[in-house]
Amino acid sequence: MYKTVQGDTWDLIAKKVYDNEMLAGFLMQTNYKYIDIVVFSAGTELNTPEHEEKEDDLPEWRD
Repeated sequence: MYKTVQGDTWDLIAKKVYDNEMLAGFLMQTNYKYIDIVVFSAGTELNTPEHEEKEDDLPEWRD
């Protein structure tokens, strides 16, 4: 679980939790009820399941 602070955004949270802002989409999928929020207020609890990095997670230019 991650508790938001004022001003958090999906990519910032992904960077804090997973050390990878590119996982913002994964984070959004696991917290779909908050999908309409762009900038969070303080105190929202988000589910932050572990993410296994796979070869598929690399951008196309890294193939």
